[in-house]
Amino acid sequence: MTAIPGPLQSMVFRSADLPELFHHTDAVAVARQREAVNTTRGQLALLVLGTLPAALPWHVEVGPGIQLLDGAAVLAYLGVLITTFLASRRKAKSHWQLNRSAAEFIKSNCWRYAVHGSPFDSSVHHPEALFASRLEEGLQELRKVGWDDPREAMQDSGGGLITTSMRELRDKAFTVRKETYIRDRLIEQRRWYRRRRLVSRRGALVWSGTIVVLTLPALVLALFQTFGSAGSFGLTGTFSAAAAAFLAWNETRRHHPLLTAHSLVEDDLESMQAAMETTLTERQWAVAVFETERIVSPEHTDWLVRHRM
Repeated sequence: MTAIPGPLQSMVFRSADLPELFHHTDAVAVARQREAVNTTRGQLALLVLGTLPAALPWHVEVGPGIQLLDGAAVLAYLGVLITTFLASRRKAKSHWQLNRSAAEFIKSNCWRYAVHGSPFDSSVHHPEALFASRLEEGLQELRKVGWDDPREAMQDSGGGLITTSMRELRDKAFTVRKETYIRDRLIEQRRWYRRRRLVSRRGALVWSGTIVVLTLPALVLALFQTFGSAGSFGLTGTFSAAAAAFLAWNETRRHHPLLTAHSLVEDDLESMQAAMETTLTERQWAVAVFETERIVSPEHTDWLVRHRM
């Protein structure tokens, strides 16, 4: 947290000012996401590699009746089975999504508390107790579906769930809280969604183009075989498998639906920013913050993805 000299002591509130529980949960989510993505990428690559030996025109023997390339295919398919078994045991994707939900839930409630957003508005007599109660209720729901609460294992509690910076921001005047929230939360989220929109657009173009590039040779070879213009082409299956792998990867990354969802969220945040900076009064502030936090929640993005696919 940084104080900026001025009549109202403007503040800068960053992720570093959030409680230790958020940082721990966020780090776990990032690590599990990386593990889940790398596992899927590895499985798809091994499946494609497994088709190569049958497509190649030569054979390499390393012993009586032992084909080296076919052995490589065996190892590739065995690798798929092993990684699939390990993934089912570690449940990286599930833990990634649960920890991401927990981290964003904690972050959202911390911002609501710090700037008097609903339900922690200025009329609440004991906001700290309400904050602890609401946070515990939400985390309890996540524990029911498999989230591992790290608080007992954490050696450093980080000074509790309400940090000094959160208390200082809550004690500021409305104009300071509004300025800080718009600049450090709403605008930062708009920038994040804009970056993700660009990434999704680039990913959709790259992987869709790759699928076309791999499908066209398979189509041409299949046509040659259909009309008997040439013999059997083993590479047809490899091109097809590679195209299927890239299609599965594109679906896993959800570039097309996320492109639309992120664009819609960015537009909603732009409208909310305009309202906050112009017509919004202090009486309307708590509800506006609550609505903004709903818009940036992962659940809202997932809802948009499901209904825009």
